[in-house]
Amino acid sequence: MSEVRELQARLRAFADERDWERFHSPKNLSMALIQEAAELLEHFQWLSEQQSRSLDDPTLKEVSLEMADVLIYLVRLADVLGVDLMAAAREKLAINARRYPAERVRGSAKKYDRY
Repeated sequence: MSEVRELQARLRAFADERDWERFHSPKNLSMALIQEAAELLEHFQWLSEQQSRSLDDPTLKEVSLEMADVLIYLVRLADVLGVDLMAAAREKLAINARRYPAERVRGSAKKYDRY
């Protein structure tokens, strides 16, 4: 079993044990995902580029837990919708490779339709 599928199973069991399935609609899970992403962003809001790359240990721990929350909600949402996250990520990576060929975009942050 892949680690993602194992995590999905554990999250499903966690929700089942608490009778939370009824709250885990795609709408609610996607809203919770965005909320957790905003909590992650809050840690970087007023930092310089350099500061954002060198977090102290307590802040890095907090950031890692927020990242875990984002992952948990994303994996749970994928489970509820029946989306294979790894397959979707591979597909999106292939799309991005076509949109952003390395020989054309190296060193540029422009969107694919602007280079």
